[in-house]
Amino acid sequence: MSNDPNVAGLPGPIVHDEIVAARAPWLHHVKAGQTLRIVDVEGNQAVDFLLYSEADDAERYSAQDTVAAQGNLFLRKGTVLRSNEGRPMMTITDTSVEYHDTIGGACSCESNTLRYGHHTKSQHACVENFLEANLTERRGKRDMVSNINFFMNVPVEDDGSLGIVDGISAPGLTVDLHAEMDVIVVVSNCPQINNPCNAFNPTPVRMIVSA
Repeated sequence: MSNDPNVAGLPGPIVHDEIVAARAPWLHHVKAGQTLRIVDVEGNQAVDFLLYSEADDAERYSAQDTVAAQGNLFLRKGTVLRSNEGRPMMTITDTSVEYHDTIGGACSCESNTLRYGHHTKSQHACVENFLEANLTERRGKRDMVSNINFFMNVPVEDDGSLGIVDGISAPGLTVDLHAEMDVIVVVSNCPQINNPCNAFNPTPVRMIVSA
């Protein structure tokens, strides 16, 4: 019996367990029926997240289809992550954070320069992490779509603008995703150091897959 609180409540035996270093990319194939748990190890770490169908990676996560199907911008327990063909890819079966973002996008060298000044252009960003991971399976920049930002707080203000503010997570909080099909999960453990989404301090996250 494990004393590790980060694996408590997972539905089956652990088949993969990995710490993703601060600022690093991660790619893993998750089979239908398996559960992926993302652990925010130190708190307030944004986890940028893409999904592709393993059978045909032209089918991939669609923020538009997901938001339209549930009629809500925010991702919560019970949200079905849908593909560009409208099919369920993964379901958020549990989350210890009230909601997650799917409209804030991924930081890039270009967006950093626009938001924070030209001196940030050389900084590593999520777009580069996604590219680095995807290139191992011959996907390029054109294969990148709007992503999910787990643990990130992007409120919609009264005037319709988006805020990027302090995260709403804390050390050890989790989100569980049940795979509805065989999927390829691609993650950027966000390296952003210019806004408070991760308290200006990127930290590791833990990826646990249970059968």
